[in-house]
Amino acid sequence: MTTVPHEPVVARPERPQWAEFLKIREMWASLAISMMWLAVLFDAIYGASLVSSNSSGSTTIPSAIVVAFFAWLGSMTVAKYGLGRSEKK
Repeated sequence: MTTVPHEPVVARPERPQWAEFLKIREMWASLAISMMWLAVLFDAIYGASLVSSNSSGSTTIPSAIVVAFFAWLGSMTVAKYGLGRSEKK
């Protein structure tokens, strides 16, 4: 007499190799966006200010405002192409 198992035997998948993590596009996109905003943070803390002087006085603008504008543009671009769904299949 033979016995029949109740559940089918399922092979456990192998753990992914570390090199496979380098191919994850979303990970690199989120890392790039994080680094852009980390640069804005450090510029806000340690960066100099933009000073404009004329005969009526001077105007001081933190340089982090300019860096944040370009980080925003870069974040939008990276998010569009790095985090967007690709139409290719």
